[in-house]
Amino acid sequence: MAKILCVLYPDPVDGYPTEYARDSVPKITHYPDGSTVPTPSAIDFTPGQLLGSVSGELGLRKFLEAQGHELIVTSDKEGPDSVFERELPDADVVISQPFWPAYLTAERIAKAKKLKLAITAGIGSDHVDLNAANEHNITVAEVTYSNSISVAEHDVMQVLALVRNFIPAHDVIRSGGWNIADIVEHAYDLEGMTVGVVGAGRIGQAVLKRLKPFDVKLFYTKRHQLSAELEQELGATYIKDVHELAQKMDVVVLCPPLHSETYHMFDTDMISSMKRGAYIVNDSRGELIDRDAIVAALKSGQLAGYAGDVWYPQPAPADHPWRTMPHEAMTPHMSGTTLSAQARYAAGTREILEDFLANKPIRPEYLIAEDGHLAGTGAKAYTVKKGQDTPGSGHRKA
Repeated sequence: MAKILCVLYPDPVDGYPTEYARDSVPKITHYPDGSTVPTPSAIDFTPGQLLGSVSGELGLRKFLEAQGHELIVTSDKEGPDSVFERELPDADVVISQPFWPAYLTAERIAKAKKLKLAITAGIGSDHVDLNAANEHNITVAEVTYSNSISVAEHDVMQVLALVRNFIPAHDVIRSGGWNIADIVEHAYDLEGMTVGVVGAGRIGQAVLKRLKPFDVKLFYTKRHQLSAELEQELGATYIKDVHELAQKMDVVVLCPPLHSETYHMFDTDMISSMKRGAYIVNDSRGELIDRDAIVAALKSGQLAGYAGDVWYPQPAPADHPWRTMPHEAMTPHMSGTTLSAQARYAAGTREILEDFLANKPIRPEYLIAEDGHLAGTGAKAYTVKKGQDTPGSGHRKA
């Protein structure tokens, strides 16, 4: 029997839903690169249900308990007296999410003597110390591509929300007003602007693809330049140096993962080098940005707007300055956990568990680390450096 410890975000404040706005979600069979969506042997949920919160349990309880395994689901993950901390030492499997991360630090991994598998229900394993996972022969897996398009859509939405000054306009209506001039004094057209994507991986490429019809000038950075054919398809031009890109853009969309080279990439110096009145959108990781540098740049007018779906820490405290700074379009970390995306990452989590519990190989595209070294997608996307300073020690290539 295996013990599976699953950390999910809390249920809605009004209780777990009994009905939903829609009766179904579109069925998707393949991702843009041709790979298939998750293919578990079965699922015990209806796609479109709330699966990512505690009561949703990723639809796993019936499947696991029918095989005699123990499933513990909690949202309590902070501090030495949390459920996560108490249950971790004898857990065989830990499941966490990027939206409500339970950090598997080296210290926690050292305490988890039975831990064999760490699954990210979604994508992004920077909350796992990959050095420690490899040293303890822990398999690390995530549901690759499951919510990439979800995040890309959110990026585009926030670009438009900032440039068109949508949120203040909506606030005027909700307050009973009709203050047109107050809104349009800060509203522009996106058409003709210069937009740069930092980190043109799966999400970054999807952002470029979705912005192309807006008749903007598109640029991107990436560790390795895309093929000429793909650049032509996306209508995007390569700039190798992120500093050069930042200086030329009207809008910058951040899509790289968090590692030692991207930590606080956009600090006071970088932001000061940008065009006055530029915009930044960040739905990747909160610590790509220097928190206070963003606040100061918005107050001074160096930046015209900042939107993000990611914070540090998460959940953000009530007095976090990004909640009250001017010209923001912030959301809690929810871009990748739409009901549509949940159906995919819940199914992918079950597929990984089915293979693991049956001693079958896990899909290579799901693997980040296995048998003491990087594997599958991890071998292509990460390098591991000793003593790295981020919560997880994976150095992920943009």
